[in-house]
Amino acid sequence: MAVQPKTKKAIFLVWLLLVPAGMWFTYQTFPPHITGQWFDLLAFLILTSVVAFMPMVINNTPIFLIQWVSLATFLSFGLFVEMVFAQVAVIVLLLRLRLQKEQYFRIPLNLVMFFLVSLVSGVVYYSLGGETGPSLINDPNSIWLAAVYAVVNYLLNQVIISFYLYVIYKSKESYFGKDFMVETITTFLTLPLGFVLYMFYNQQGLLALLLVAVPFASLSIIFKLYYTTEKINEYLQNAAEIGHQMAERLEVNGVIDLFIQKLSEMLPVDYAYISEVVSEDELQVIRRINDGSGANSEMFRIKQNVGISGYVWKKQKSCLYHSKKEWIKYTEGHIPEEAESLLAVPIVRNKKVIGVLVLASKQKRAYEKSQLMIVDILCSYFAVAIDNAKHYELTKTQSERCALTKLYNYRYFEKILTEEFNKLFQFERKVLSLIILDIDHFKSVNDTYGHQSGNEILCELASRLCNLIGSRGTVARYGGEEFVVLLPEAKKEEAFQMAEMIRQAIANWPFTIQQSLDLKQHQVKITASIGVATAPEDAEEPLALVRHADRALYVGAKRAGRNRVAEYSSC
Repeated sequence: MAVQPKTKKAIFLVWLLLVPAGMWFTYQTFPPHITGQWFDLLAFLILTSVVAFMPMVINNTPIFLIQWVSLATFLSFGLFVEMVFAQVAVIVLLLRLRLQKEQYFRIPLNLVMFFLVSLVSGVVYYSLGGETGPSLINDPNSIWLAAVYAVVNYLLNQVIISFYLYVIYKSKESYFGKDFMVETITTFLTLPLGFVLYMFYNQQGLLALLLVAVPFASLSIIFKLYYTTEKINEYLQNAAEIGHQMAERLEVNGVIDLFIQKLSEMLPVDYAYISEVVSEDELQVIRRINDGSGANSEMFRIKQNVGISGYVWKKQKSCLYHSKKEWIKYTEGHIPEEAESLLAVPIVRNKKVIGVLVLASKQKRAYEKSQLMIVDILCSYFAVAIDNAKHYELTKTQSERCALTKLYNYRYFEKILTEEFNKLFQFERKVLSLIILDIDHFKSVNDTYGHQSGNEILCELASRLCNLIGSRGTVARYGGEEFVVLLPEAKKEEAFQMAEMIRQAIANWPFTIQQSLDLKQHQVKITASIGVATAPEDAEEPLALVRHADRALYVGAKRAGRNRVAEYSSC
């Protein structure tokens, strides 16, 4: 969620105008009670810093349970000390999170929030008759006042956070989600620690800090391990689902697009590179993503053991780097300077590296070891899906294409013709034209120069037809030396003109053959006879259109002397 530069400047200005003056006002109005307790203050400050340094991160949101320490600090030393310690805790936490430059505004933003929370909850406490250093054991009423302070502190904290999310971050997600419930439960579970710490401190002195801090540190570690395990399980479930989705894709580009999309949804990905092994010592980058969009620049090649990708390929092991200084010495300049964190994983199929995936983020420490493990699993799914898609595309090509000319074959042409007629019946097409051409005296070419030379002519003719037609229609080999061109939305006059252009492109430029019977290069001139028919004018069903175009070819062109174009006529 991006924050506008003007908003960031306003946040710094609000902090500058509010917090320093507010701290001075608090010191004057609620002076601290710290006579001879400087060592104790230092111990509480260290405890506050340690707790702030050990947050739980849930869905990339840091939750640090500082309220119990703040409660004990407030009851022991007063509002001003608690306010100062809360400001220190915020700074320690944000330093622990290693903010990027564009995130520096979060420091004054959180300092303002904690200042307001401390000030309001403290004023409410004192207004209700609370005092610094109460005797919680002998005065039950002071326990309720301290509880009111803790509840107001927490509720106001949540109100300000929700305000930040909806107003500053422009978030549209519901605030009362899983993170809110977890933070609420853990906060109220740990608040009794604040009462225990305060009472122990009054009776045992600084020993109480050690007795309470150690169990809390253990609790924080347990929470962290629990949520790490939960996150890994979630990643594994997502990985399995993504694997099934990739397996359903039957095109290579579709598999790659889905793979990149799902990775970007799971992880902070600013740059992505997928490389394919093209020789024994070279990788070819087949997909490149910059800032969430595909790069149109020329795809480059990488030598084995050169750069991050080459190193991963050579060593056949994954790499994880938390900042640029860790990987910059290995790169060849392909990764943008803005990148910091980097994750590289070999794509392995049948125990052989077939490619390399590199992900990069502008954030430092954006990736964790658990995420590296998940990406490694996804790369295994990806390798299988790509292999299946390639086999499917090859099989599809072999079933739809002529092995010699690479044009569509008769079977595919029939399928397209039927689909186009369905569009005519559904009024999605107004007109459909068909061109059929047959090379004149092609048998004499084969007899004179050999069948291999005849194949060369067929291939060159296919190339000329594709160049002429382009995306305006479908070119197919109908059989032998016959070719068809299907032209959607082309009237008979337009189809006739196109057929004449084809005829001239064949008749006016000789064909070059290299593999003649005498092993010499020859320039061979050939001609073609062409028939044209249009639906629904000439035919109302697919076979009729083919039959009428074929009749125009043989009756109107072949019998009339060849090397000409004829259109179907019912007369």
